[in-house]
Amino acid sequence: MSKKRLFDDPCGIARALNAVGERWALLVVRELVFGPKRYSDLHRGLPQMSQNVLAQRLRELEADGLVRRKRLGPPAPAAVYELTERGEELEPVLRALAQWGSRAPLPEDGAAELSVDALLFALRATFDPALAGELSLRCQLDVAGDRFRITVAGGRLELDRGEHAAPDAWLTVPEAATLRDLVFAGAALHDVVERADTEAAGDTSRLARLLHCFPAAVRYPAPQDPASPGPGSPNAELPDPAVSAGVVGGERDAPITAAVRAPDAGNVLDGS
Repeated sequence: MSKKRLFDDPCGIARALNAVGERWALLVVRELVFGPKRYSDLHRGLPQMSQNVLAQRLRELEADGLVRRKRLGPPAPAAVYELTERGEELEPVLRALAQWGSRAPLPEDGAAELSVDALLFALRATFDPALAGELSLRCQLDVAGDRFRITVAGGRLELDRGEHAAPDAWLTVPEAATLRDLVFAGAALHDVVERADTEAAGDTSRLARLLHCFPAAVRYPAPQDPASPGPGSPNAELPDPAVSAGVVGGERDAPITAAVRAPDAGNVLDGS
């Protein structure tokens, strides 16, 4: 195992970088902003990061008091990682970095996709109260089977994992890239619903307006003609090295009609 490199500098920036300055460390924190995750879910959100490096970063973040590991009980016992209170204090830092970095050019190859959590964090970071105006909306969002609740009111955005008891609108997309196209690439909601495995229901006019509240300094390329959407994220769990090692710790806004399907009774959220 390589030794963690530390800055011998009393500056607060240097001391912060001693905790989160290693490669991938802040991206691991980003993946935990919306709640606890299994090791396999973390790796799924950071597929270009090797399992060995992920395990090492988690050990370092635990040692620095930013992440803790706990075991969930029945009915689905599993070990998960979550941010500590000190780790949660990094969110405004990450948000400022996201806003600053959003003005940089996109990677030239464009091969890597945003993870679901990275995309939802980008929504938090780029929300523009001026564009929202007097918009008031409770939206239930399903991205590749991962459920989030969005509330906009009084020029403020609340976005976290969970379910609304009585949403005004529903949006279900098969993968993060579909939502990215709607928010950052200028795709129209009714076009996406017609061409992809996407569903929108409820007050779709206000939903379309919500999707325009996230300006991007560098826009993603316009979506291409449909390709069949990729499958949802697999649920198979990767072995956790920490466990095996014994480590503890305009027209775009036109209302949608025929193209939009109302949720069937089995999809109506009752808040339970």
